[in-house]
Amino acid sequence: MLEKLKEEVYKANMDLVKHGLVIFTWGNVSGIDREKGLVVIKPSGVDYDVMKPEDMVVVDLQGNIVEGNLKPSSDTPTHLAIYRAWPEVGGVVHTHSTFATGWSQAGLDIPNIGTTHADYFHEAIPCTADMTEEEVKGAYELETGNVIIKRFEGMNPMHTPGVLVKNHGPFAWGKDPHDAVHNAVVMEQVAKMASIAFAANPNLTMNPLLVEKHFNRKHGPNAYYGQN
Repeated sequence: MLEKLKEEVYKANMDLVKHGLVIFTWGNVSGIDREKGLVVIKPSGVDYDVMKPEDMVVVDLQGNIVEGNLKPSSDTPTHLAIYRAWPEVGGVVHTHSTFATGWSQAGLDIPNIGTTHADYFHEAIPCTADMTEEEVKGAYELETGNVIIKRFEGMNPMHTPGVLVKNHGPFAWGKDPHDAVHNAVVMEQVAKMASIAFAANPNLTMNPLLVEKHFNRKHGPNAYYGQN
């Protein structure tokens, strides 16, 4: 079942290792088949060195296991909340990458202060609010998804395809698992650049015209970056 998507999700998970976004088992990627309403996700706690495409777990949008001999990622309810809320999303990534996690632990948005950021994220990469006692002690992973969705009220999640969960770490998404990993890699680099920039100049500023120019030349109605 969904063998092509399993292979795609497996490769996307391995790309987290390739790009240095995870150590041990600190990360997961999922992908969705929108026609079937089924999600493929990394199994929980399985080492990347031994993981295989057939280890990927298939669940429905309510979290029921449809196929697989292993438990799905413990973050599955968060992924599913994102898929249910935003139909444009085709892949979701969670990591504990160093610089993005540092910003999430600081409880700060990553402001849009450079053209690299603006090429991929229109606005500041937002940090969620503190989770309440009820949210933490209740359906924690589901509530993590809910606080992400709440933080994006009034924002286009496909124009800023990433978030920092306060005191936890980053989530990113995209049109498919590969695109979601791509955005996660960029978010880590943007977080690193911002850390360096603010250390060098805490009073830095950004030209808003550059934000609009760089975002729209790749994503706007008259985008011209890349090949036709």
